[in-house]
Amino acid sequence: MKIISNDKLIKRNATIGQVTSLSSLVILGLGMYISFKNPEYFNLSIGALLVGFILSQVGIYFGNRWGRSPRPDELLDQGLKGLKNTYTIYHYTSPVPNLLVGPAGIWLLLPYHQKGEIVYTGKKWKSKSGGFAQSYMSIFGQENMSRPDLDAAALADKLTKALTKQMPENKIPSIQAALIFTSNAAEVQADDAPVPTMHLKKLKPFIRKMAKETTMTAQEIKAVNSALNPQINFIHEE
Repeated sequence: MKIISNDKLIKRNATIGQVTSLSSLVILGLGMYISFKNPEYFNLSIGALLVGFILSQVGIYFGNRWGRSPRPDELLDQGLKGLKNTYTIYHYTSPVPNLLVGPAGIWLLLPYHQKGEIVYTGKKWKSKSGGFAQSYMSIFGQENMSRPDLDAAALADKLTKALTKQMPENKIPSIQAALIFTSNAAEVQADDAPVPTMHLKKLKPFIRKMAKETTMTAQEIKAVNSALNPQINFIHEE
């Protein structure tokens, strides 16, 4: 499998996550100090706490995607390791974050790091985790995933528009999406979900199964890869 990754973007965003997280701690601490030492500056304290909270959320956003080790893109690579080199996975070099192109078709891969039992309720995806600490982290430390089907649809539309600039729209193969849960502490129970939803360990068998059911021809694969024409920072074949 060919891996094409925008290493410069990943490094930059990881740095942004680190800087904003540290800055949020400093500003939150300053806000607390002002509130206790100088009550007359209460409004300034509230402003500092608000800015610190916003920065902390920005830090979590960037940290979840680019600061965690291993990162979501690295986990996807691990989960797909062993696929033939007729497959190419793009990380932040195509119009969408994580894209797999190969005999199984065009797949948008949406990684999530939620823990606990992942279920589909008929309208939304939810993670059932026990305890106050895990519930807190599900709000402030994890990505919101209530309607990832809408995210997938928006990404598919974005990719289609980008591809139509390089090739006829009627030549673009079907674009599909899959939700991938990467945490070892995740248990996925969402077989009835409208978008394929699975644990990372089931991703490679799923892709191989799809290749047997709906094969994309070598000519179609070449056309899509040529249309993507990524700004290549790193290529690795497995």
